[in-house]
Amino acid sequence: MAVLVHDYLPVVVFIGVATVIGLALLVSPFLLAYQNPDPEKLSAYECGFNAFDDARMKFDVRFYLVAILFIIFDLEVAFLFPWAIVFGELGSFGFWSMMVFLGVLTIGFIYEWKKGALEWD
Repeated sequence: MAVLVHDYLPVVVFIGVATVIGLALLVSPFLLAYQNPDPEKLSAYECGFNAFDDARMKFDVRFYLVAILFIIFDLEVAFLFPWAIVFGELGSFGFWSMMVFLGVLTIGFIYEWKKGALEWD
């Protein structure tokens, strides 16, 4: 039992320190921040435009398209970093599979560009 406690003690200490830091970061703004609310700060702002009277009105969907494109290219970077680290061990199959992945993303980006989803006229 002592060996098990010895092995997991760093994990417990890490979780404890992370909890203390997280709680300190959550509580400190309420204690230290200057509170001066005004109508502009308290106004609702969602989805790239100010709130209007009816929630069922039509609105421009380009904001969501740009957000989805950001998520796609953010995930692309998340896949590229591990691939780049083990690039030497993957061989030609790993190289060409990543090229196919990047090709699909490039075709999707060109499609969005041609459709005008990136234009904010």
